[in-house]
Amino acid sequence: MAYRAAHKFARISPRKAGLVMELIRGRPLEDALKMLDFSPLRASKMVAKVVRSAMANADEKEADLERLYVSDARADMGPVLKRVWPRSRGSANVLRRPTCHLIVELEEEEEEEE
Repeated sequence: MAYRAAHKFARISPRKAGLVMELIRGRPLEDALKMLDFSPLRASKMVAKVVRSAMANADEKEADLERLYVSDARADMGPVLKRVWPRSRGSANVLRRPTCHLIVELEEEEEEEE
């Protein structure tokens, strides 16, 4: 069973957040949290919060936290906030402020049968 958490409308571009998501995808939960805690990237704090939320969701449904791993981690495109920046002689530039949706899914490792 997958345990999921999301941070919608995160104020960071999906390209920057996607780099952090690639670091943790497929890793055990404990390793992923350690990597996020020591990563200097700004998105790592946001992603760590989402991973801990997914871990709390799994804990509430009485999953074995030792066997959890990050099965899916992605940063989907959100809406773009557009702002106008006045320039000389009556012209203007448009500032694009991208947002993204951070989604993390955890699953339990299957037990090996001998």
